[in-house]
Amino acid sequence: MSESRDSRDSRDSEIAVIGAGAAGLSLAHRLCAAPPGRPRPTVTIIDAPPGPARPPERTWCFWERPDGEYDAAVSGVWDALRVRGPDGESLVGRPAPLRYKMLRSTAFEALVGARLHGQPGLRRIEATVAEIQDLGRGARVRGTTAGGEELTLRARWVFDSRPLPELPPSRTALLQHFRGWFIRAARPVFDPRVADLMDFRTPRPAHGLSFGYILPTSPYEALVEYTEFSAAALDDQGYERALRHYAVDVLGLDRFEVTGVEQGAIPMTDARFPRRVGSSVFRIGTAGGATRPSTGYTFAAVQRQARAVAEAYRRGRTPLPPPVHPARSLAMDAVLLRALDTGRVDGAEFFTGLFRGVPMERLLRFLDGGTRWSEDLTIGLRTPVRPMLRTAVELPWLRRRPGPPHHRATA
Repeated sequence: MSESRDSRDSRDSEIAVIGAGAAGLSLAHRLCAAPPGRPRPTVTIIDAPPGPARPPERTWCFWERPDGEYDAAVSGVWDALRVRGPDGESLVGRPAPLRYKMLRSTAFEALVGARLHGQPGLRRIEATVAEIQDLGRGARVRGTTAGGEELTLRARWVFDSRPLPELPPSRTALLQHFRGWFIRAARPVFDPRVADLMDFRTPRPAHGLSFGYILPTSPYEALVEYTEFSAAALDDQGYERALRHYAVDVLGLDRFEVTGVEQGAIPMTDARFPRRVGSSVFRIGTAGGATRPSTGYTFAAVQRQARAVAEAYRRGRTPLPPPVHPARSLAMDAVLLRALDTGRVDGAEFFTGLFRGVPMERLLRFLDGGTRWSEDLTIGLRTPVRPMLRTAVELPWLRRRPGPPHHRATA
């Protein structure tokens, strides 16, 4: 590259990764873990300094086979999953050979950070990025370091995982928004063998759906969340009121201590997320379309995205992040989101029906885009066919409208 060094703090790197969350650290980890004899790039991770630009501690959940590469950091694993209908119907399934896992961001960052420590060619910088300039064959990142100094970094490829300031145009834009309490109860009230994915014994909001979510780690401790799929987040009083109602009136918890709080909002939209925003600049993570629109799950897709980028780099190809969700999965998600948004489909009945009629392992593979056409068809027949078909017919004629401001994803 021929650009001049025009700042007091100028570094060159083959790859710059902006953001050190799940997407950024996963990509850096894959790039630096090249097998012997394979290309290993110089990598610079630029993480936001402590403050509002850096996300708080958060929880990621995903399913995979036993002996995953992050198992040393997971804080909970379940072999049985449950969904409760509005009337209290309990549906329990076992997704073997898959397991449902909970991973806290601090544990993940510590584990991956230890693996990255001492890797040749790896740098980590704390800085606020103000601008990325695409230069054709390379890019320039400008910002301010944690110490207040000007930063100019030149890289051949830049991967940006920062949340978008606003979502791209879409036909449907909902939020999965939630608040959770880490609870320590005075008596053994939780079953640590079973995770509750959706408990619909919650008041239905005026628009959308709501449910409880329970990840028990012992008979006394669990993460208990109140979640809504709707157009706008609640205020503090709204979340506290909903969570207390769920914990006390629905679950029957009488004496408990709240040891931690978690809150977030995840986009549920049929917007198209550009993964390439310059000849040398790419988006990864939620900003690069890794979030599954119908569920909000992101972590497993981030891993697939990171592996594909690292492999493309090693093969000497343009390391464009690939689409991590099949086109037909995104098309089905677009229909579902529209059907939920219009009220044609009752969300609680829809999801309860799926878990009642589809084997758990197949349903989880479906949510990861890993099912065949024939399996998708049988799952589709378990949904309200007429309103879904009506929605599918009208969807291509709907205009995409500018997206709302983006809320930071935490799941």
